[in-house]
Amino acid sequence: MAARPPKRKASIGPPHYQKFLPPIIQRNYGKWVRHEIPRPGVLVHVAQSGEKLYTVRAGSPRLLSTQTIRLFAALADEFSDGFLRFTSRNNVEFLLSDGARVAPLIERLEREGYPVGGTGPSITSIVHTQGWVHCHTAASDASGVVKSLMDELYPYFGSMQLPARVRIAFACCLNMCGAVHCSDIAILGLHRKPPKIDHTTLFKTCEIPSTVASCPTGAVRPTMVDGRESVEVIEEQCVFCGNCYTVCPSMPLNDPGDGVSIWVGGKVSNARSEPTFSKLAIPFLPNNPPRWPEVTAAVKNIVETYAKHARNFERMGEWIQRIGWPRFFRLTGIRFTYAHIDDFTHAGETFKRSLQLKRSPAWGAGG
Repeated sequence: MAARPPKRKASIGPPHYQKFLPPIIQRNYGKWVRHEIPRPGVLVHVAQSGEKLYTVRAGSPRLLSTQTIRLFAALADEFSDGFLRFTSRNNVEFLLSDGARVAPLIERLEREGYPVGGTGPSITSIVHTQGWVHCHTAASDASGVVKSLMDELYPYFGSMQLPARVRIAFACCLNMCGAVHCSDIAILGLHRKPPKIDHTTLFKTCEIPSTVASCPTGAVRPTMVDGRESVEVIEEQCVFCGNCYTVCPSMPLNDPGDGVSIWVGGKVSNARSEPTFSKLAIPFLPNNPPRWPEVTAAVKNIVETYAKHARNFERMGEWIQRIGWPRFFRLTGIRFTYAHIDDFTHAGETFKRSLQLKRSPAWGAGG
């Protein structure tokens, strides 16, 4: 009987991440004792062995050209033995084992136009979605708004003068490809009208069953128009998600009346208080490209009000929780409207979604 051939190692999936770690991290993996931030944009991790890993963080564009990627690769080869990584907020980090190379790398990065910062109590790069440059359902532009915002908030990127870290996110629509549900300040694109149906082309470009099935709320219904099969949209059931447009190009969702909303108080961190969801601060601001002055002014106002009144190490949501929402609206000058009231049928189920409970004196002895 012929011998079975030896089993081949499966080649499905990405290679193990440890293959790409710098030698200093491989030697000290799981043996780090502390870390420090000697200056904005620079981290130093110290291992039990006494070795030090230096991290230099620089802001980068959300959409990178091949020229930029080649520049980062060349800088990594010159200063960090070829090792770099990208963070989840689109910063680029160079990993160095030689502290003497930190200052020359910073000087070179800033000369090339890439600022160093975003560590500690600061504003780091804004995580955002594609916007008008790519996404077919975007209610606002991501790159334009984020560029306008960071031009105004740049001093808070290159310094550590805020009470705590402030994470800003941008999502072009309520599908929320960005982390707007859990950021200190979140900007969310809003559609204000249901899809516009082009009945003259729909029967040529769309399949009625798949178009109807694409709607998560049952707002898209089959109907007859001028003797042809088509669809209609029940406006009160539409949540402006754009799913129907994804499968049917004859149902575009974008409209000149689209804009953005501002949300505050979310965080992922479990330090000092539990993770929290963002809550509505400003229901609607218009799209005014190319600089979005209303959005930029609103976010800057919230950041500077927080910086003036919050305590050290207090995140945005923790500050609001301490002073209360009425005082937050008074301090920021934001007008409270009916749109802030959560009247969703099952809203009560979203008020508390954690096992981290604190006993309140108001509950009494039996609480």
